[in-house]
Amino acid sequence: MSSQMLNRQAVSGRAFGRAACRSRSSVRVMASAKPLTFSKYQGLGNDFILVDNRHSSEPVVTPEQAVKICDRNFGVGGDGVIFALPPVGDTDLTMRIFNSDGSEPEMCGNGIRCLAKFVSDIDKAAPRKYKIHTLAGLIQPEMLADGQVRVDMGTPILEGPKVPTTLAPTQGSTVVQQDLVVEGKTYKVTCVSMGNPHAVIYSCDGKPIKIDDLDKELAALGPKFERNAVFPARTNTEFVEVISRSHVRMVVWERGAGRTLACGTGACALVVAGILEGRVDRDKVCRVDLPGGPLQIEWRQSDNHIYMTGPAELVFSGSLQA
Repeated sequence: MSSQMLNRQAVSGRAFGRAACRSRSSVRVMASAKPLTFSKYQGLGNDFILVDNRHSSEPVVTPEQAVKICDRNFGVGGDGVIFALPPVGDTDLTMRIFNSDGSEPEMCGNGIRCLAKFVSDIDKAAPRKYKIHTLAGLIQPEMLADGQVRVDMGTPILEGPKVPTTLAPTQGSTVVQQDLVVEGKTYKVTCVSMGNPHAVIYSCDGKPIKIDDLDKELAALGPKFERNAVFPARTNTEFVEVISRSHVRMVVWERGAGRTLACGTGACALVVAGILEGRVDRDKVCRVDLPGGPLQIEWRQSDNHIYMTGPAELVFSGSLQA
């Protein structure tokens, strides 16, 4: 078992929510008189406030401040605040993120693409690969010549208790197409962790998921999965419609952020789940259509790693009083 996978297993299910309970003494509080300099980036509409925090190992913004900054009416607006922190060990930098509700996830797939682009832009670096330490372990995004970002997301965690979920395994120690009744309907759930937990759903009451039919229900349905007792660390939830064996469509309810336009780790998790369920081909690039646009996902047998390729774009830069 790789050290990367061990690192992920050690934090998955524990890191989430920790920052929301963290005392002010353990997180540096930004001086009220000093403006926060930031840049806003988006990856397929999943938008983040990026802060160059490489001068300090602790974020300069508290979780409570992050909630205010992410407010789309009274703040900058975003799905989270991401910090570029000093490196740990043999890495280039460290990533931490506070969600729009102040909770702290292990990592974020779209967010890490935005972070790589942010650091590349401010350092004026040529296209290169970064080794980034996260609460989910080592993640390696690479800036490509065409402006896209390809991320080595590492190895998925498939053992149910390590996702974590209390649903009974159906394939060895893996939860694949297990029944979960929510609001009187039976959903077939496959559980995957990409360093953060995901519940992936391709069918309900024996029928394939149709995204257009589900669209209006998501706001009410998403929280029922996120906070379901079978997911002790809460969960991200992806509903997936199969277009072909190399093309799927999805909507997501993100833990700590709600409905978003894109979720990179979710796109990776649903491809893994699709392969485990026999719906998607392995060792082929799968196009995943999210509300904000497409991602290219591949689960390679050669190294068992997931690779995600997609955009990250600067929206604007500025400063504010947090």
